[in-house]
Amino acid sequence: MSPFDDLYAANAKFAKKFGSSGLTGRAARGLAVVTCMDSRIDPLGLLGLKAGDAKILRNAGARVTDDVLRTLVLAVYVLGVDRVLVMPHTDCGMTKVTDSDVHALTAERGVDTRSLEFHTVPDQGEALRHDLIRIRSTPFLPEGIPVAGAIYDVHTGRLTPSPH
Repeated sequence: MSPFDDLYAANAKFAKKFGSSGLTGRAARGLAVVTCMDSRIDPLGLLGLKAGDAKILRNAGARVTDDVLRTLVLAVYVLGVDRVLVMPHTDCGMTKVTDSDVHALTAERGVDTRSLEFHTVPDQGEALRHDLIRIRSTPFLPEGIPVAGAIYDVHTGRLTPSPH
């Protein structure tokens, strides 16, 4: 038995009813969403989207890292994205630890993670402001591309737009 057998079985059921074979790799609604990897977030559902509408970029804390910028460049110039929403959330685990905490936790298990940055954030609002500025000021994306931020509340399902 594989620890993944449940997933393969679920996929077999999914594939029997699969109806999205006609979709292309382009974002039909021209949207990229940068959000957290938290499993409480259903980015398509909470934004009224369906498969194929948007490019969803997920990482711990919904941070705009170098890799996210690289992916946004591909999304914009290759995959039809013409607007970006950065969407962190309430009750995020990244606000409950520091990079030093993570390094200490991994060191307890004999793993040295000091070469990694985890981009932990004590204040989601401040991190969002920083990340919006990072996207808007990058020379790699078209000047004036619409960029917005909003914080998703995992307890109410509501999205609060950022004033930044």
